[in-house]
Amino acid sequence: MKNIPEAMLNKVPKITLYFWIIKILCTTVGETAADFLNTQLNLGLTGTTLVMGALLLVALFFQFKSRRYFPTYYWIAVVLISVVGTLITDNLTDNLGISLITTTVVFAVILAAIFGIWYQVEKTLSIHEIDTKRREVFYWLTILFTFALGTASGDLLAETFKLGYLLSAIIFGATIGLVYIGYEYLKLNQILAFWVAYILTRPLGASIGDFLSQSTKEGGLGFGTAITSAIFLVAILATVIFLTSTKKDVID
Repeated sequence: MKNIPEAMLNKVPKITLYFWIIKILCTTVGETAADFLNTQLNLGLTGTTLVMGALLLVALFFQFKSRRYFPTYYWIAVVLISVVGTLITDNLTDNLGISLITTTVVFAVILAAIFGIWYQVEKTLSIHEIDTKRREVFYWLTILFTFALGTASGDLLAETFKLGYLLSAIIFGATIGLVYIGYEYLKLNQILAFWVAYILTRPLGASIGDFLSQSTKEGGLGFGTAITSAIFLVAILATVIFLTSTKKDVID
């Protein structure tokens, strides 16, 4: 093992079932919280984007400054980057009138370019070796655009293609299941399986959030964005407290 300064050890969590549970919870909050701030608090897309963007910068400051992986810093950053990723797509579609097909394709190309540059520079895309500041920058930049792509593709299926939120959630969930089967039984590359699943959990979480929060007229259950966001935020808090106390997601 190469000699790595202590300050750059363990900056990301171990990939366990807890990781995927909290990731989906975060993606759901990203969808519902963005809608809540935009419409219920009347901040508008621009105001919401500025507020959440500033909070994300603060969260990333503490994440980058930390000596090692802390669940609180890491998952606060993920929640906020989920909201900001959602807002990037919403601004392009609602404020600028760019179609979801276009944003989905553009974000897919940008994400592919980030992966290409990351690999060209670092010779690895491993999520177990985020042990330099440069790799950490690539890591979080990738996460941002997975959320933007996930938002666009989820809305594309549910709204543009009119499949509805529930069916979209089932499709994305089934696709993640196929990725797991490929990894577990067909020797699909671990890094590829991780990033494909990571991208797909965003539209899965968004579809779940929309299904719970949107009105019955729009194909949802009508819980509203405030209640849905609160439920999932409490679930995230409980999971983070559990992981902080048990250290089950700390890389040895």
